[in-house]
Formats: sequence, C-alpha cells, structure tokens
Amino acid sequence: MPTAAQHIVDTLAASGVSRVYGIAGDSLNGFTDALRDTEGISWFSTRHEEAAAFAASAEAGLTGSLAACAGSCGPGNTHLVNGLYDAMRSRVPVLAIAAQIPSEEIGTGYFQETHPQELFRESSVYIEHVSSAEQLPRLLRIAMREALSQRGPAVLVIPGDVLLTRIDTAAEAVLPADSATVPAGPGLAGAAQALNDCTKVTILAGAGVADAREQVIELAERLQAPIVHALRGKEFIEHDNPYDVGMSGLLGFASGYHAMMQAETLVMLGTDFPYPQFLPRDATVIQVDIRGGQIGRRTRVDHPLVGDVRSTVDVLLPMLTQKKDSKHLSRMVKHYGRTRKELDELATPARRRIHPQYLTRLLDEGATDDAVFLPDVGSPVMWAARHLTMNGKRRLIGSFTHGSMANALSQAIGAQASHPDRQVVAMAGDGGLSMLLGELLTVNQHDLPVKTVVYNNDSLNFVELEMKAAGFVTHATDLGRTDFAAIADAVGIKGFRVEKPKELEEAVREFLAHDGPALLDVVVERQELSMPPSIKAEQAAGFALFAVRTVLSGRGDELIDLAKANLRQLL
Repeated sequence: MPTAAQHIVDTLAASGVSRVYGIAGDSLNGFTDALRDTEGISWFSTRHEEAAAFAASAEAGLTGSLAACAGSCGPGNTHLVNGLYDAMRSRVPVLAIAAQIPSEEIGTGYFQETHPQELFRESSVYIEHVSSAEQLPRLLRIAMREALSQRGPAVLVIPGDVLLTRIDTAAEAVLPADSATVPAGPGLAGAAQALNDCTKVTILAGAGVADAREQVIELAERLQAPIVHALRGKEFIEHDNPYDVGMSGLLGFASGYHAMMQAETLVMLGTDFPYPQFLPRDATVIQVDIRGGQIGRRTRVDHPLVGDVRSTVDVLLPMLTQKKDSKHLSRMVKHYGRTRKELDELATPARRRIHPQYLTRLLDEGATDDAVFLPDVGSPVMWAARHLTMNGKRRLIGSFTHGSMANALSQAIGAQASHPDRQVVAMAGDGGLSMLLGELLTVNQHDLPVKTVVYNNDSLNFVELEMKAAGFVTHATDLGRTDFAAIADAVGIKGFRVEKPKELEEAVREFLAHDGPALLDVVVERQELSMPPSIKAEQAAGFALFAVRTVLSGRGDELIDLAKANLRQLL
C-alpha cells in the first residue's frame, strides 16, 4: 500500500500539478521521497519558503490552475506565510503542505512546535489539521477544491508520522469546474435604468474583466464611456482599446483621475480598487463583483450586482440604449492623449542621469510579445504601470494587493519554471532583491533563463517619496552602494552593470538576448518624483515641510538634487 505522502503526490500529479516548491526538512521526508519516485511531478528547491510560496502564487496566476508548495514544521511553516498571504490577496489557487511535529508531541512545547492552524488562518481559504492517514484523502480533495473554487491558498497541516502511514486509497483527479453567475433581474433593471438616464458614464475595470474584454468594450461603446483601468486590470483591458483613458489611484495619472471624478455614473467591474479618495463622491455607483462581500467596501454603491463580469454584462447589454452624446468620452480620450504624451516625454534619455522611466521604456521595447513582467513593490510597480505596453499576450504579475517587497525574483522563479520557453523579466528594486537575494542561487541551480533588472538607487525609494510627501526628512531608507552585477557573476549568472545613459540601450539589448539567466544592474536616479494624479493640499504642505526640515537638518543639497532630477531642462 502507498504511504499517505504518496497518495498526496499521486493526487497532485493526476490533477495536473507538475512541481512542488519548497525546502526539504525531516518532517517532510516522506513527502519529498514520494516525489523522488513519481514521474510527471517533481520537487523544486528554493532558498526560502517565502520564495516557494511566491513562486507557486505566480505559477497559479499565470496558468489559472492549482500550484503547490510545502514547508517543514516550525520555521518552515512560518516562512510560508507571507507568500501565501500574497496568493490569498491575489486570489490564485495554491495548495500548501505544512508539515507538523510528531503527533504524540503536539502540545508539549516540542522542538520547533507551532500552531499552524492559527498561523495560517488569515492567509488561507481553507486550513485543516490531518490527525490520521484515514482522513487524508477526503481532506486533500476538499482542500484542493476549496483552493480552486475560492481562488486562494488551502493549507493541510500534516505530522511527519502521518505522511509515512500506509493507506489503501486510489488517487483521484481534482480539476477546475467552470461556472457563470448572473445577478437577479430586479437588480439588473435598476442598474440599466440608471445608465440609460445619465449622460456621463465612466467604467473602472479591474482584474475581474480578464475573460470579459469584448463585453466591456462593447459596453463602453454602447454607453460612450471612457474606461479607466485599475492596476490589476491593465493587462486585460488597456491594449488596443479606443475607450481606455489610463489609470487612477496612487499609481495612476491625471486622465484616469478626471474621467472618474467627472462621471455622473461610475460602473465598477471586477475591481476592489483600494483608494476611496480617488473615487467620486456624488456619482451614482454600479458595482459588479462575483464576490458579494467586496461590494461597497470602498464607497457607497447604489446598484450592487453579484455576478461574474462577462455573464453580467452579457445580460445587461440588451437592456441599454445606445448613447449618442460622446462629449464626456471625447474629452477624456483627448485628456489621456495629452497625459500619455507627457509621460512618454519623461521616458527619454538624459545626458548625465538614468531615469527609471527610460529604463522601463527600453525594457518594454526590447521584450518579446509574450513576455511576463514581474515588478517589485515600490517604484518598479510605478514605472511598470505607466510605461509597460500590454498586448493581450504579455502578462503583468506582482504583489499588487498584499504589497510585499521581494516578490519580483521569487515570482519570476515560478513563472519561468512553469513556462520555460517564455521570456520572464523580474523588475527588482535593490531593496526587494536584497531581501531574498539567495533566490539568485535558485535561478542558477535550476538554470532558469530569468532576466532580472535591478532599479538600483541605493535606497528604499518609494518609502523616501512617501516620507517627503508627509513632510519627513528622509531617514532609515539608505541601502548603501551595491554592485549586484558582481554578485550575479559570482553565483554563475551573467551580470551587466550600467551607470551612464549612453550605455543603457545596448546593455538592455544584450541582456534580453542573453541565452540563460542574466541580471542587469542599472544605477537609476534616486530623486525621481513619481506623483499621484491629483496633488492634495496636505501633500503640497508635506513637501514644503520636508523642504524646511531638510534645510534645517543641514541636508539642503538633497533639495538641489531633487530639482536637478525632475527639471529635465537643467540636465
């Protein structure tokens, strides 16, 4: 009879899971040994369990299918938490095997003992302790189905001795099941009436429009409505879209902000847009989300519609009259054209400094048509949001809701492992890369052709910007000068380093064309300002206070650097 561990492995393999990310440990011995002898599924070693969970999260995000990771008892479990939190908030299906100490020792304060059911409660859609091998087959199927149906991580806590117990149960494939959810008629009728009765409609599209692109564009045409995209909606709705007017929010720009603020009716489609200060206060709001609990979290909603975007828009469209007044749409599209031109002008070479926008533009132009981009939280996300071009084949994945540092390289590992023939570009901050720097060894060990770009500004750059906006003198954000290209070379990865603007274009070309893993270390302008689309009075006051405090602290030269970096005519 197979062991419980072998049953898990056989079930995962039958369900299409090809690898399990993690770090080996004695409480996982039965599990890793079963993987060693099973074809079609393998153990994928990382240097940190957090990276293992991030890798599984990225794989699930790319494929839409179940991905898996594992951690040994105690610290192996605790290290998984951050990556699973990201999977939870990105809503991607992951199964985590959390090994536990020997069954007879639970509750005694044994070596490495923790309480995983409490530990993972907030970072999972399902968490259960398997106390006997007889329980395992049923709990495993439940956990996998919960992960797939709720789109999040499910965790099974299994003592090492239970993993080694033999059971006589055949493996069973657990596969995704498609479904459609449509709101009830009265709710749809009310939303349709509100849309038919107003002249200025704006659509805000999030990740929930992933499979509803054609429907959303038809809705915009019917309503003559500009489409603002949230960050997680960018890859699905921005490209080849005559109604797109950019982003709003802290990462957005002016056109998206004004399109929302000037709307009489705002239609929120599949988005949990987190910034209420960027939502209109007096507009009629219609919100469509398959998860009813998400509706009304950020603003008052007049017409809540619980359903998936594609099915809901399909049944809503026949109820809408064709609008002839396109003044609102035309104004916002023209505004977007001006805003886009201004942003593109910032992404140009300078004489003495490398601006991060220019680096991002070169990456965008040089990457393949189906590249996967993974920006670190912080300023790389800002530049990715504003200067990467999506086309329906490219993907943009990150820790966009959980907002964790160190996601770029870790997620790139999962993206590349699951898509070995696809170009994967990790857009790493120097802070994020250094936090899980050991994963460069993982990339080299598995010979993953990941292309890692380092936005090297010697600082926690976005934190510095937040400090300035709030009026604080920047402090505790300096990282010191690091040559990441030299580190890459030392661990067997081809390293490139660029400090001068005139060298950047050729370096990006060689870097992207390199056959195998490569790292491009670019010294970018530290004082670059990335401003939100609308400057509030408190932000303006904060910058003024920052200037005064900086001068009084004897660091007035920082203000000069700030001016030089952002007044391009001085360069």
